[in-house]
Amino acid sequence: MTNSVNIQRRTLLKAAGIGTAALAIFPSLLSAKMDSMRIGSKPSVEFNPDVEIRLTEEVKDVAIFQGPKTRVWKVTGQVLKGDKSVITNDEESYLAPTIRLHKGQKVRIYLKNKLPTATIIHWHGLHVPAVMDGNPMYAIANGETFVYEFEVLNRAGTYWYHAHTHGLTAKHVYSGLAGLFLVSDDQEQALKLPSGEFDLPVVIQDRDFDAQNQLSYSDHMMQKMHGFLGEQILVNGQPSYALEVSTRAYRMRLLNGSNSRIYKLAWDDGTPMKVIATDGGLLETAETLPYLMLAPAERRELWVDFSDKKVGTTMTLSSLEFSTGGMGMMGRGSSHAGSEMTVLKVHVSKKVASKDRLPKQLSQVKKLRVADAENPRSPRRITLTMRHMSALLNGRSYKMNDIQADEIIPVNTLQVIEFDNGFHRSGGGGMGMMGGMGMPHPMHMHGEQFQVIKRESRKTYNSVTDGLLDKGWQDTVLVMPGEKVTILKPFNDYTGIFMYHCHNLEHEDMGMMRDLLVK
Repeated sequence: MTNSVNIQRRTLLKAAGIGTAALAIFPSLLSAKMDSMRIGSKPSVEFNPDVEIRLTEEVKDVAIFQGPKTRVWKVTGQVLKGDKSVITNDEESYLAPTIRLHKGQKVRIYLKNKLPTATIIHWHGLHVPAVMDGNPMYAIANGETFVYEFEVLNRAGTYWYHAHTHGLTAKHVYSGLAGLFLVSDDQEQALKLPSGEFDLPVVIQDRDFDAQNQLSYSDHMMQKMHGFLGEQILVNGQPSYALEVSTRAYRMRLLNGSNSRIYKLAWDDGTPMKVIATDGGLLETAETLPYLMLAPAERRELWVDFSDKKVGTTMTLSSLEFSTGGMGMMGRGSSHAGSEMTVLKVHVSKKVASKDRLPKQLSQVKKLRVADAENPRSPRRITLTMRHMSALLNGRSYKMNDIQADEIIPVNTLQVIEFDNGFHRSGGGGMGMMGGMGMPHPMHMHGEQFQVIKRESRKTYNSVTDGLLDKGWQDTVLVMPGEKVTILKPFNDYTGIFMYHCHNLEHEDMGMMRDLLVK
C-alpha cells in the first residue's frame, strides 16, 4: 500500500500543516517546523521518563465468538521501565491494552507499526505537546516506530487512545486500534472510591460480523453520511456481556467507543444513573439522571450501588429508543440509530457487607469565566454542515496545509467557542443538513479540556434532554440539529497544531475536521 500520509509528513508544508497565508503572517514558523519533523523518530536525550512502554500494532486472530477466530488489528503493550501494572493486556479482546498512570508521571511510549497501512495514535483528552498529540501528519508506515514523550498533566479521569490516520480513522478504530488510558491523582485516591475488581471499565461499541465471524464494514456513501451502525453491541470487546457483582458499590467507567452510534443508557428497573465524572474527571458532586446520553468518544463514570439488591437479581443496562428528529434516524430495526438495544446484563451473585458511601464532595472544579476570555464578546463560531456529500466545518473540508487566519489562536489564552449546528440559519451554510434532515455531531477538541457554558436550541428534544450532562471538564460535546453549544476552552502551555473535529468517525474521514494553530 502506498503510504501517502507518510509522504505528506516528509513534505515541509504538509508536515507543518500550515498554509502559505499563515506563513506569510508568521514566517518564523517555517524554521520552527523543520525541527518538529525530526520529533518522534528517536528518544530525546533530555527526557527522563518514569515509565517506558512499547505498544505494537499487528494483525492477530482473536476468539470473539464460537467457531472461527476474528481477524483484528491488535495492540499489545509491554512495560520496559517502571511498574508492570501500568499495562493490562487482554488477549481475549480486540481492544488495545489499558494504560494506567498517575498525574505527574513522565512516560515514553514506543509505537511500533506492524500493520499493512500507515497509522498514528492520538491520546484522546490528554493535555500533551502538539507533536505528541497524534496528528495525522505524523503517521508512520509499516516497520516504523513513533516515540511519544510527555508528562501526565491531567487530573484523574477516564481517558482513551485511538488511531487517528487521515481518511482511515473509522476503519482503524473499528478494526481494534483503541484502548483506555486511566489517570489517577492524590486527591482522587484520598476519596477511596471503589477500586480493583470493583472499578469496572465498560467500553461500548457496535460491530457487524459475517458468517465466518469476520468484521464487516461497508463504506458506501449513505453509511458515510449516517455514520456506521452495527447490529451487534460489544462491551470490552465481548458480545452478550454479563457482569457478576456483589451487594456493594462499584465505580463504572463508561466509554462510547463506537464509530457513530449515540446511546441513551438506562437500567431496566428504573434505577437512576448517578454520575460522578465526565470526560475530564470527577464532578464536584454526583449528578442523578433518569437516563444518560453518551455520544461517541464521551466518557461518564457512574456510582452503582447494588447493596439493596437481592442475590439472584438480574439487571439490564439498555440503550433506549430516542429521536434526534433528523438524518440517521430513518428505518427501524437494531441498526436504527435511536433503537432500543441491550448493552449488558448484571447478575447479583454474592451477598457481602459493605460500608461504601458516595462522598458528598468529589472534587473541586475551577469554573471558567467568560470575562477572563480573550474574546468575551466575539465568540469563535464553528458551523457544522453536511452538503453535497461533504461534511464541513465553517464550509471547509480537512486539508493538512490549510490553516486559515481565523484558525490561529494565541497561546495561554481562554477562548469562547460556539459549535453551531444550524442554530443560526444564515451566514454559516444553513441548518447543518443534507436533504433537510439535521444530524447530531459529537464535537471534539484536542488539547486541554473545556467547559460547556451554554446550550441553545431551536428544537425540543424531549427524549434526549434529561440525559445530557454539561458539567465539569469535557473534551467532546454532543451538538443536536438546530443547536448552538458555547464552550470555554483554555489553550495553555503548548504551541503547535491541535485538531478539532466531529467524532462521528465517518464524518471525520469525510473531512469534518480542521487544524488550529496555537502560537
